[in-house]
Amino acid sequence: MNRFDLIFHQILSSSAHTPHSSSMAASSSSSLQFTATSFKQFHSKQIPKHGTKWGTIRCSAASPTKSYNITLLPGDGIGPEVISVAKNAIQLVASIEGFEVAFEEMPMGGAALDAVGVPLPDETLNSAKQSDATLLGAIGGYKWDNNEKRLKPETGLLQLREGLQVFANLRPATVLPQLVDASTLKKEVAEGVDLMVVRELTGGIYFGKPRGFSTNENGQEIGFNTEVYAAYEIDRIARIAFETARKRRGKLCSVDKANVLEASMLWRKRVTALASEYPDVELSHMYVDNAAMQLVRNPKQFDTIVTNNIFGDILSDEASMITGSIGMLPSASLGATGPGLFEPIHGSAPDIAGQDKANPLATMLSAAMLLKYGLGEEKAAQRIEAAVLDTLNRGFRTGDIHSAGHKLVGCKEMGEEVLKSIDSKTPAAV
Repeated sequence: MNRFDLIFHQILSSSAHTPHSSSMAASSSSSLQFTATSFKQFHSKQIPKHGTKWGTIRCSAASPTKSYNITLLPGDGIGPEVISVAKNAIQLVASIEGFEVAFEEMPMGGAALDAVGVPLPDETLNSAKQSDATLLGAIGGYKWDNNEKRLKPETGLLQLREGLQVFANLRPATVLPQLVDASTLKKEVAEGVDLMVVRELTGGIYFGKPRGFSTNENGQEIGFNTEVYAAYEIDRIARIAFETARKRRGKLCSVDKANVLEASMLWRKRVTALASEYPDVELSHMYVDNAAMQLVRNPKQFDTIVTNNIFGDILSDEASMITGSIGMLPSASLGATGPGLFEPIHGSAPDIAGQDKANPLATMLSAAMLLKYGLGEEKAAQRIEAAVLDTLNRGFRTGDIHSAGHKLVGCKEMGEEVLKSIDSKTPAAV
């Protein structure tokens, strides 16, 4: 079994019909010791202080037998706030479970543009490549919206995914019993929803060539992009999706636009051909416009969805609102080799940045996915997942998921409450 198979065997085995629960302030545990040393400056420019720190967490009770390096990319907007919370959670569970974690915070997105003039510095990409896993906050903001494309924060994110060669993006969307009333859908529609979107991440229209600007035969300015997929790109993401469905409820819906697009025609042909290798998985096909409608009409019909880059981008955000808030959903992006990229699916929310209003749970659950799928630390991941559920059970809510009868808290306090739950709970399957 090669490394690719090992990674995804672990992912799929651990996700077998397990609820994908929703996504912390300084630790109160006296057993934690945090140290920091300077990291080199980029080029000749000064990097913001928060982006130049190594941090190591150690368990004082016993010498750790394992150690990991994690690259942290706080990014922009609420990114630094939610990353700080998730970092504290990783530190605490590492201490409890007896392994060591070293963090390297690096600039990316708008923060990197302001510091060194590019959205993804070479040093940041190299750090991510050399780490065991990377945790990303959020990137982008109004400040950089009018930049030319190569100087947009979002370009840095595409470059990071391409550089890490992470082609499989797993985005769970589960309606937790504690948050069913926060869904924008009727309770009877939202209750019990548990689906996984498997999105192809490094191909399609976001990366296809030719692309650019030109003029047509009438002298009109045009912009153009290419939706293109090679057979191997479709096959590898389809296999991940079939394996995912096999470990869940055995239903896979492939979403395309094969009635119009040649790239989708090839997509459907390749996915259909692979179905014979998975007789225990029920395969269906759906056009993307119908899939968008069905997600709102009857989301419980879906178990596992596989789709291309742009459709997956849109449908996974739509699915997030079924759960109550985009601030609740984590994601994992993995490749055949090398470290994975873990991030909440929400954006940088510049309107609330710095106001302690962000929901940190998606980033916390992304940290749990990092521990589980990136580092193989299943018990540590379970501690975070169980603590998130316990905190919700105790009635704490950030503004995006708040409803009558619950306590409204900010990002920091939500983190503190989850830390309390981590410290008081034994690992539990969730």
